[in-house]
Amino acid sequence: MRIGLGYDVHQLVDDRKLWLGGIEIPHTKGLLGHSDADVLLHAICDAMLGAAALGDIGKHFPDTDPRYKDIDSKLLLRHCNDLLKQEGYCVGNIDSIIVAQKPKVGPYIPQMRQTIADILGTDISCVSVKATTTEHLGFEGRQEGISAHAVVLLNSIQ
Repeated sequence: MRIGLGYDVHQLVDDRKLWLGGIEIPHTKGLLGHSDADVLLHAICDAMLGAAALGDIGKHFPDTDPRYKDIDSKLLLRHCNDLLKQEGYCVGNIDSIIVAQKPKVGPYIPQMRQTIADILGTDISCVSVKATTTEHLGFEGRQEGISAHAVVLLNSIQ
């Protein structure tokens, strides 16, 4: 078994869709990034890659590469999962948290969990997504951005 930790943050801006956990969330702003800027999937990717000592999301999907401009982060997560399989690992479970003052994402968590589980080929019971605010403190509290943290347990494929 191996454990990895992931973290990502993106700025909230006008004229962008908000993608979290592989689904579009209705909001007046979206996250700025080279890809679709899905902080949750990016944190999960980093945790997966880190657990397998395969570097980080920037190494595999550099923001200088035009192939990844506006890419759907679900494709990045699928690719990371394929890399794990090649190394002899599979995801045992994920624990993650979205940090945002707004929008309230609680109603969307079941769909996020199912989307992530489907991409990774695991049961939804192995995917935890939580959300919290910062009580108006910091950049998340001022609604300048959203961050996400993830911890992933990898198991060896037998």
